[in-house]
Amino acid sequence: MKLQDALFNWLQMDIVAKKRPHDQAALDTLHFFTSMLAEDHRLTHIQTKEDSKQDDTYTITYELDGQQTHVRIDRVSAEQLWHDIESNPKYNE
Repeated sequence: MKLQDALFNWLQMDIVAKKRPHDQAALDTLHFFTSMLAEDHRLTHIQTKEDSKQDDTYTITYELDGQQTHVRIDRVSAEQLWHDIESNPKYNE
């Protein structure tokens, strides 16, 4: 999986896991993508925050080979999975 795709998937699961802390499937999937980023792409110190300067993005920061970098991802796209889960009654019983 390409790095950009893996980061996007990781961010989606990070959002879902934070919004649904008792959702074991979300936590397991977040762990899967965290492991993928570490093992396949050699990323460390992966963190995310909602960008306070730009309300329409999330910023992911990470280190690769000792160099810190970041990527911004559109908020609407990043939160879509969470909204889809929340709108589906079978996941909210």
